[in-house]
Amino acid sequence: MRHLRLLLHAFFIIVLALVTFFGLGPVLLADGSSTERIITAIIVLILYVIIVFCYRKSLQSVKNRK
Repeated sequence: MRHLRLLLHAFFIIVLALVTFFGLGPVLLADGSSTERIITAIIVLILYVIIVFCYRKSLQSVKNRK
């Protein structure tokens, strides 16, 4: 069970790092319009919420397996 939690943590850390790198990079460094940046930022925030929700559900699922 301990190894499964470790893999779960590692997976979500990698996913969050990828979303941060590829999502916030265009928001901070893009030369597009401010509307484009705001839309990208909203999409990135929605992705963060979805990922955190899935992460919490996954941890509860693993915890309840014991």
